[in-house]
Amino acid sequence: MNLELFQPEVNENLLPYDGVVKDYGLILNDEQSQKYFNYFAQHLAWQPDEVFILGQYHQTERKVAWYGDQPYQYQYSGMVKQAQVWNAGLFRLKQHIAQLVGHPFNTCLANLYDDGTQGMGWHSDDEPAFVAERGLETVIASLSLGATRKFSFKHKTTAEKIDLQLQPGQLIVMRGQTQCYWKHCLAKSTKVLQPRINLTFRYFYSDLSSA
Repeated sequence: MNLELFQPEVNENLLPYDGVVKDYGLILNDEQSQKYFNYFAQHLAWQPDEVFILGQYHQTERKVAWYGDQPYQYQYSGMVKQAQVWNAGLFRLKQHIAQLVGHPFNTCLANLYDDGTQGMGWHSDDEPAFVAERGLETVIASLSLGATRKFSFKHKTTAEKIDLQLQPGQLIVMRGQTQCYWKHCLAKSTKVLQPRINLTFRYFYSDLSSA
């Protein structure tokens, strides 16, 4: 299934089963999207992501920045991650998206891709510290800025795929069991020459961060 819309419209669920991904369409106009992109590109504390894979240290070409209500810490891929206190502009945007989605967020993981040669392989956002327990719902709000990029979902059992082109100012929200049953990725493309910023707003459960 391919969802490539000239201008995305609200879609209550992009997935056919086993999860909910709501497409809010463009929540920012072109001018707002460009202003936010320029501001975050200059003012967030970007640095390469660091991981240990099979005992080997790696730095990603993609850059990341993590912000939150507190200097939260958790361990992932052999590295300790620590959140920085909110950037003012990012905090205001977080408040707007939380009100729009109707769900609280206390952190934002930002990703910066210099061009289409940088992407993200298949994965699920299922780290224990970000997965809701005690009957709460796992909700991740993802806002795109900059270049339009192909983003895909793939079911872990059936391998069914959903492809869409995420445009600047477009917001999608993953809910419920999406991370249990689906993986997602940002495809690489040599045709994309412009940078992209992705902001993922989440709720961090500090009592589960050492799980």
